[in-house]
Amino acid sequence: MINNFLAKTDWRRPVIHLICALPAIWLGHQMWLWYSFAPHQLSANPIEYITDFTGGWTVRFLLITLTITPLAKLTKWRMLKYRRAVGLYAFFYALLHFLNYMVLDYFFDWELIIEDIFKRPAITFGMLAFTMLIPLAVTSFKFMMKKMGKNWQKLHQTLYTLTIFAIIHNYMMVKADVLIPLIHAMILSVLLGYRVYLNYKKRKIRSKNQIA
Repeated sequence: MINNFLAKTDWRRPVIHLICALPAIWLGHQMWLWYSFAPHQLSANPIEYITDFTGGWTVRFLLITLTITPLAKLTKWRMLKYRRAVGLYAFFYALLHFLNYMVLDYFFDWELIIEDIFKRPAITFGMLAFTMLIPLAVTSFKFMMKKMGKNWQKLHQTLYTLTIFAIIHNYMMVKADVLIPLIHAMILSVLLGYRVYLNYKKRKIRSKNQIA
């Protein structure tokens, strides 16, 4: 009985959720230490550290989301069912990043925020990426997939574009060491190259079938 239950239970899903939540749990603990005036690891400028931390993890989860499909195809691992969950964690960290900017950095000063968005290209790219991510998060549930049909796939293909914007934002916001943003850009380039290759392969097969 217990063996049957364990066989039917997808134990990987809670493990994935735990792993994805670990950065937020660690950050929450450090923020609690900071507010309690206890020793913490948020550096001398905690607000800037939180911004960089949440922004970095947003980009990483976006890249992981994009990696799942090609990795599943190459390895035949059954991991596509976890892609939406990982994508929602990308939105979760993007939301934390956005709230940190709105609340801790600018204290809801809308005039300064709007001016910042239009005057600083780095913020413009970041806001574009976050705005594009919102409809993807809202439509990430099964009933929305059924309701939208083919349009769902078209909408979620914009994930590549918004990830480009997010990486540009990440690169432009880094003041000194650009190594990590460059690594992110290289990973995205590989993923884009693989997608271009797959599209080329599909077109080649279609043209052969039409000739036949």
